[in-house]
Amino acid sequence: MSRSAHPAGPRHADVMPEGHYSPPAADLNVLDEKVWARTVHRNADGVAVVGGIEVTRLAEEFGTPAYFLDEEDFRARCRAWALAFGKDADVFYAGKAFLSKAVVKWLGEEGLNLDVCSGGELATALAASMPAARIALHGNNKSVAEITRAIEAGVGRIVLDSFQEIARVAHIARELGVRQPVQIRVTVGVEAHTHEFIATAHEDQKFGIAVGDGSAAEAVRRTLGHDSLELLGLHSHIGSQIFDMAGFEVSAKRVVRLLAAVRDEHGVELPEIDLGGGLGIAYTSTDDPAEPHDIAKALHEIVARECESSGLRAPRISVEPGRAIVGPTAFTLYEVGTIKPLEGLRTYVSVDGGMSDNIRTALYDAEYSIALVSRTSDAAPMLVRVVGKHCESGDIVVKDAFLPADLAPGDLLAVPATGAYCRSMASNYNHALRPPVVAVRDGEARVIVRRETEEDLLRLDLG
Repeated sequence: MSRSAHPAGPRHADVMPEGHYSPPAADLNVLDEKVWARTVHRNADGVAVVGGIEVTRLAEEFGTPAYFLDEEDFRARCRAWALAFGKDADVFYAGKAFLSKAVVKWLGEEGLNLDVCSGGELATALAASMPAARIALHGNNKSVAEITRAIEAGVGRIVLDSFQEIARVAHIARELGVRQPVQIRVTVGVEAHTHEFIATAHEDQKFGIAVGDGSAAEAVRRTLGHDSLELLGLHSHIGSQIFDMAGFEVSAKRVVRLLAAVRDEHGVELPEIDLGGGLGIAYTSTDDPAEPHDIAKALHEIVARECESSGLRAPRISVEPGRAIVGPTAFTLYEVGTIKPLEGLRTYVSVDGGMSDNIRTALYDAEYSIALVSRTSDAAPMLVRVVGKHCESGDIVVKDAFLPADLAPGDLLAVPATGAYCRSMASNYNHALRPPVVAVRDGEARVIVRRETEEDLLRLDLG
């Protein structure tokens, strides 16, 4: 895979031809630390271990499919982002990647803020006692109820996404007697090298207010005209699963240019700039994500350089890593059910989960790694397609992978880097029960989101 062809699904980059797959690893038993959570390794018996517990024990206690989250890895990544950006910047964890009350508590303990984009995410944050001042409310079509609850709770910022929303938030804040801090989300015309559905800064999409046609400048005028709104700054998010910093440089240039125009027109230097998130992670061994300190250094230098050329004081930077924190910290554990060889093509390996617990392969043509984790094997590699149990031919977990030829029903397979967007986008398709999320740390495992039951499904069905 080329560096610019992302696991989210290549859009503009060099795309490998249909049917292309990388050759098998020299040793299928090796768990590449680039794609696995930090405490994952094999013990002397060849069984994969996370947080000091063998996956075989985890499967016996919690069943499969299930998501297992390395809590120490999650916390370490939070600390790395906070340290990289320092006290003169703000790190907001993007809750849409994965959110639970336990995660909210970890964020609070590790000093990160939280970005939410729905009433449900806000409710989760408040239920777990995240200080409202450390919460940002995002989204392109916030309801009156969501805005009202956010302002009443005292959220630290609301990101405005349209002219209607400027008026709506201003009206609600005025009615509540609050001067609400806000940012304006702008689209800067940058087409990030990523899948069409997760590229968010080109102008033909639903997010933000365009810079190029003057709409963003008009949004600033309208926002400054409302006494019930306090304009903190501008927000730009160019997409997801991005490895190349060039898009951020173009985005920063255009946002800083708008900051200078605001100063010239209104005599106001807005104090903040939010560059969003979207930095990529390693889903396969060929991916090469940057480290937080390198990202922080690059973004600070880009903004400082552009502000200096425009005669502006450098604003406070905010970033919103979600996938980059939680994505690498979890894996999904499956049990092999059936194995179906197709002569001259490949072998289909069916597991007990599928698109209901990971829709990303079907939705984005996402690429993942996979490994046999309940034992090691010296058998020759065989080309497989790992599929789920749903009634869709597109129900694919891993499109092309090599697994040992002696793979058998009952073996445990694990897909790493499933901490982001897998549980968040999980569904009840075919009335599947959504898997649990189990946090593992220092030899202890605890359920932080329980497995759904048939009673849960039937409770919603009123007949």
